[in-house]
Amino acid sequence: MNILILQHIKIEDPGFIKDLMIKDGAKLTTIELDEGEKIPDDLSKFDGMFCMGGPMDTFMEDQYPWLIEEKKKIKEFVVDLKKPYLGFCLGCQLLGEVIGGKVVKSNPPEIGIMDINFTKEKKDDHLFSQFPNKIKSLQWHSYEVKGLDKNKEVTLLASSPITKYQIFKYQDHAYGIQFHIEIKDTTVNEWGCVPEYKSALEKQLGPDALRKFDNEAQANMKNMNNYSNILYSKFKSDILKIYK
Repeated sequence: MNILILQHIKIEDPGFIKDLMIKDGAKLTTIELDEGEKIPDDLSKFDGMFCMGGPMDTFMEDQYPWLIEEKKKIKEFVVDLKKPYLGFCLGCQLLGEVIGGKVVKSNPPEIGIMDINFTKEKKDDHLFSQFPNKIKSLQWHSYEVKGLDKNKEVTLLASSPITKYQIFKYQDHAYGIQFHIEIKDTTVNEWGCVPEYKSALEKQLGPDALRKFDNEAQANMKNMNNYSNILYSKFKSDILKIYK
């Protein structure tokens, strides 16, 4: 299993899922885009691509010019090569934009441990069929994907009261996941050190927000890690095998 990981800030990696991949002996190639590392020219050698979150937004191409190349590479991987893709938060938004959607400001931002409600399409999906109809997961985003309704190759799999496209898939091999299913017990405190994240958190939840948020995350960690386990297991056993 040869996985390409696109990261936009060092502390935001595949988290619990990365631990599972390392345990499996997967070959992981991590590209730290914010540090100037370049995405490989030959994408055909990779079995799957993980695209992670970050403090920047998809439209910030002037400040982060590497976003332009990243979008091209995601399109090549997903649309041209039709290879398995998992995008989390910013990675979800990048996929949405690449396949014709728009990334717009959420009103209000979603920050906290919140409900995700699955659609009836879940029951036939390779990755999520074993999930319950409602889960709690960590949200930490101020933007979201819209405008995918007319794309016949997109399936909506889950929504929240604020964000319609919490999970969507393009065809059957590329998934956008707006929330953070991949977190582990150190995640909230690590991300709380990022100025953009800390500011959004305190604006939404108040001055003692980080401690409260971490406590709530820890209380739900066992379930969230279990969902990561299911997601990774199905990604490995179903998606990667189908698109090998």
